[in-house]
Amino acid sequence: MQLILCGGGSGEQNYYANKKLNEIIDHSKPLLYIPLAMDENEHPYDSCYEWINEELAQVQLSRIDMVRSFEELAQKDYDNYCALFIGGGNTYKLLKGIKDSGAFEKIKEFINNGGIVIGGSAGAVIFGYNIDIISTMDSNDVALVDTKGFNVMNGVSIFPHYTNKKSKLSEEENFARLNNFTNAIKSFSMINGDVIAIPEEDAIYINDSNIEVLGNRTFYYFKNGNQQEYNFDDKSNTKKL
Repeated sequence: MQLILCGGGSGEQNYYANKKLNEIIDHSKPLLYIPLAMDENEHPYDSCYEWINEELAQVQLSRIDMVRSFEELAQKDYDNYCALFIGGGNTYKLLKGIKDSGAFEKIKEFINNGGIVIGGSAGAVIFGYNIDIISTMDSNDVALVDTKGFNVMNGVSIFPHYTNKKSKLSEEENFARLNNFTNAIKSFSMINGDVIAIPEEDAIYINDSNIEVLGNRTFYYFKNGNQQEYNFDDKSNTKKL
């Protein structure tokens, strides 16, 4: 199992995640891009494809393939790809489509057999224990009942976008946003288990039972309503949990 779960940034914010991806993939195989969390009416998949090619420009890839439906995703042979890239959007839409199409078990088998996945925002949240952690950002418009994710960290849920040093909000707006997130995560962790809250500039790298944080921003771990802060040495950029 090798997963890179990103806090939801783009461009230079994902420098460490993309660097790690470039280190671990088989460069002779293409990458499969999955933009299906997006609403295609608002974000046409052709535009998403242009974005992913720019986003991964520094990663040595033979090519990038893209799926346009969950049914197509379920039919793919993931072993033909160096990695799956699952993009952001509405987490409930993404998980429901993956489960309803039958892709959930295929992806689970793929990662359990050593397959590589990089997920951003919604694409990261689905690998946690329960995606209801994201209900402060995403609405469950698809009426998803079973909100359990892939649970790759044994009961730990994932919250992206927790902080963003490039935020365009005012100081007061950022304070209110962070306070809202923090209170919601604390309440969630008292009932539904632990939570890792990741800033947009960081990513979690899971290699079997080892978990590292890629980046140098502060990230937070919530347990039983309590918040623990982790800081990193700018020179190391990785830390095992």
